[in-house]
Amino acid sequence: MAKVKTQFSDEDVLSFVDQVDSEQKRIDSLRLIELMEEATGEKAKMFGPSIIGFGKYHYKYATGHEGVAPLLGFSPRKAAISLYTYTGSPKHEYLLEGLGKYKIGKACIYIKKLSDINEDVLKRMMKESIDFISTLYSRI
Repeated sequence: MAKVKTQFSDEDVLSFVDQVDSEQKRIDSLRLIELMEEATGEKAKMFGPSIIGFGKYHYKYATGHEGVAPLLGFSPRKAAISLYTYTGSPKHEYLLEGLGKYKIGKACIYIKKLSDINEDVLKRMMKESIDFISTLYSRI
């Protein structure tokens, strides 16, 4: 079985944020760090070269693939900020109601700037996602 490539590291989170090209994305990143640390009770850690993760859980799929992933996370990418705060489960689609202006992938939400979305809705989504993940997998 292939080794999981994306790992947590000891790279400095604030140094990474300082290198983000957009001032607005740097400001939004600092606010997202506050929100996600509050939601998880965990400090920000780099997960791979460009994802800021919070908390950890161990997953193992029926296929046998397993690894460690952050409970919540985000990445201030050039085109948009990627939020890893949503389960992608159809039963959780209601959590998107009232979120604001976003695009969505399978389980990733893309925003241009934090002011485009409702922080209270984001907080509720983070809590529900943590609760959901915690029922399926072991937090570490």
